[in-house]
This record gives sequence, C-alpha cells and structure tokens, in this order.
Amino acid sequence: MLFSLNRMRNINRSLLYGLLFISISFLLNRSNAEDIWPSKPIRIILGVAPGGATDIQARIYAQKLSQEYGQSFIVENRPGAGEVVAIQTVAKANPDGYTLLAVTPSFTIVPAYYDKPPFDPIKDFSPISVVSKAPYLVVVPAESQFKTIKDLLNFIKNKPDHINFGTAGLNSPPQLGASWVGTSLDSSVTIINYKGTGPALAALLASETHVIFANPISSLNYINTGKLRALAVTGAERIKVLSNIPTLAESGLTGFEVTTWHGWLFPKGTPTVIVKKLQVSLALMVNSAEVSQNLTAEGGQSVGGTSEEFRDLLNTEMIRWKAIIKLAKLNANQ
Repeated sequence: MLFSLNRMRNINRSLLYGLLFISISFLLNRSNAEDIWPSKPIRIILGVAPGGATDIQARIYAQKLSQEYGQSFIVENRPGAGEVVAIQTVAKANPDGYTLLAVTPSFTIVPAYYDKPPFDPIKDFSPISVVSKAPYLVVVPAESQFKTIKDLLNFIKNKPDHINFGTAGLNSPPQLGASWVGTSLDSSVTIINYKGTGPALAALLASETHVIFANPISSLNYINTGKLRALAVTGAERIKVLSNIPTLAESGLTGFEVTTWHGWLFPKGTPTVIVKKLQVSLALMVNSAEVSQNLTAEGGQSVGGTSEEFRDLLNTEMIRWKAIIKLAKLNANQ
C-alpha cells in the first residue's frame, strides 16, 4: 500500500512538472513569436472594391510597412454586405497578428442600424490606429447641367424623381449623406449603392449616375483633369486644396457634416505588444513629412492616433450615426 502511494505521488509530481514545462514553453514561444513579429506575410482585409480612397491608402501603407519590416503586407479586397463580409472574416481570424482589417465609418454605421448587430466594433476587435480622415466632395460629371451646389439642391427639391446618387455602398457615409440631403430638403433621391468609391466613380464617369459623394483622395485627379466638377464639401469646413468650393452647411443645409476616416484593427485577443508595435509604426509613417503633405494635397489629413483614441472614436461615431439615421429616417435596407 505504501509503495502504491509513493508511486502515485511520483506520477502526480511527474504530471505536474510536465504541465509546468508545457506552460513555460508555451509562454516562451508566444513571447518569442511576439518579439520577432512579423515573421511571415500579413493580410490586410478591406470590405471595398479596388480603386477607392480606402483601397488606395491601404496599398500605400502596405508598401511602406513591407519595406520597414521586410515582410509582405498584402491587401485583400472582400466587398459585400456593407463591408460586413470583410469585417466578419477578420473577427473570426486567428488573433496572431497576421490578419488586419482596414475600415471606414461603415464599421460604426452597421451597428448603429441594428439592436443585435452582426458584430461588435469594441468587443470583437483590437483597435490599432486611425491613420487619416477627410470630408467628401459632392461631384458631378464635367458636362453636367449642375454648375453649382445651389443648382443641384434646387433640382433635388423640385424634381427628386429625375436624379440619382451613386454611393460607395450600403451602410456607407455617402449613402447616409445622400439620404440626409433629401430629408433636409423635404424630398428624396434615388440611391444606387456600389461596392466602393472606385466603382461609384466609374459609374459617374460613364454617366450611369448624376452625382456622388467622393473622397477627394480618389476623385481629385478627375477634378483637376476636367473630367469631374466639385460642387461642395461635406465637412464642417472648406478644404485648402479646393478653397473656392463651399460646404453643404454654408449652402443651405445647416448642420450638415458627413466625413470619413481610415482605421486599422486586429481581431480581439491579438497580443498587446504587436498592436502597440504596429500602432507606433503607423503613427510615425502617416505623420512623416512625405505622407502628411501628400494627404493634405489630396484633401485629407494625417491622424496616426493611439489605440485608446481609436476606441473612443468608435464609441462616439456609433452614437453620432444613430442620431443621423434617426434624423434621415433610414433603415438598414435602404
């Protein structure tokens, strides 16, 4: 009996040592993995089609990060369902630091629509940083009958059935903004949702739509080459690069402000040291003279904030978009 007890103690001790060894090995391996991150290519998932400002910026930053870390940062476009397809893909990804999500305000608009949203921007993700922000431009083809924003607003008010807005997609700021314009004028407009600003711009250039809200980063070249005409800015202030173009607020739509931003997140549970490492890299990159000056020249603005600041923005934006959705009398299927 005594032999059996001693034997059991030895077995338990061996099991304890074995478990302790496994635990220590796991922690050491995880620590080493975090220290050497990245040691393989990183995916950046986008919920929009190629050609828009979100895609353009993601590819610029991916190239610079690839050069900095010596690993490929690969952009993958997965448009669909108001960016929800891409968002849920990343939410379910392994939180090992090798899958990123690049988002726009749609990330906070979708939860603002639903009592039980398909994802939680706070609980399902680890925010890294907002890298940039910008207003939209109200743009029309160069040959359009609308020469000024007053022309457009008067037409919407008097002949709403004869005009359509192209937007960057369902649940996007341009979609809500277009609806808000109609509501503000006691009117309505026909909205055609595309899978990103790139396709929306292509449709406008092909005269499939009459007007769109376009990010200046993706539309300024068309404006400067005479293919498109900017009528107004959707932000609270005019932008330096087009200082002669008025805001919608000063054109009669008091209080109107619809802007966009570009932010990056990891899946929830990604090691804090990796999140911080990339946040610092992004902040240094977007606030460098080269990137900052280029963004300003294209109508945008560098941000490069902290993870905590991004989390605060997400909370603020969800509250703000809920108010706009209520004001514009929208539902998730419009």
